[in-house]
Amino acid sequence: MQFARINDTTIHYQLIGGPAGKPVIVFANSLGTDFRIWRDVIVRLAGDYAIVLYDKRGHGLSDVGQVPYSIEDHASDLIGLLDLLAVRNAFICGLSVGGLIAQSLYRSRPDLVRGLILCDTAHKIGTAESWNSRIAAVETSGIDSIVDAVMERWFTPAFRRPENTAYAGYCNMLARQPVEGYLATCGAIRDADYTEAAGKIAVPTICIVGDQDGSTPPELVRSTAKLIANARFEVIRDAGHIPCVEQPEALTSVIRAFIEFASHGEESP
Repeated sequence: MQFARINDTTIHYQLIGGPAGKPVIVFANSLGTDFRIWRDVIVRLAGDYAIVLYDKRGHGLSDVGQVPYSIEDHASDLIGLLDLLAVRNAFICGLSVGGLIAQSLYRSRPDLVRGLILCDTAHKIGTAESWNSRIAAVETSGIDSIVDAVMERWFTPAFRRPENTAYAGYCNMLARQPVEGYLATCGAIRDADYTEAAGKIAVPTICIVGDQDGSTPPELVRSTAKLIANARFEVIRDAGHIPCVEQPEALTSVIRAFIEFASHGEESP
């Protein structure tokens, strides 16, 4: 395991080396998860690209740090990690709140970004009322009280079958996140609005969504793609909010194709 001290916060990360001259892909996770959600994508990409994974503050093995948070705080942590690792010109793949972090990172440090892979995310996610309601429920009854409702938005009915042991594992992952970090990140999402910033993105970008995503539905993700000049839009079939878990092969294929497209475009005369 690898750890770094960034912004007075211990951040858990993993750096996987890749061939010289090949792009670096940086993965940022969704709310209530840690970087293990990317495993089945990573095993398909390792050896072809350098890869950076990390647990944002308040999640996984990273410190909770000082609360409350903003998306800019999360982005600052990732910027600090990439500076520490001397990573530049990377493809930033952010899922859900990870996509907000990717947008914030680009706004602050475009020199770090070669392209954006915005997965099941948007320029603005949810309403103040919906996030305040979730925060109140967790404050009153804990994360366990919202697991079933969240899983209905995260995963398709086919994945949520009782006999699917992986489903039970992802319920555990959510329930075991630090409550303080989870709540602070809910507040950060509630307060984030990148509608104006999305129109200023000038690197190759793809917006990807599961066709059964209940958290950031396809039309919301499509609306984000329309804000970004020349952004691509791709739907992953038979997937909810976390296609890297339900459809890793399909998601990996889309990521590979986009990186090839973006890299070829940069090399064109």
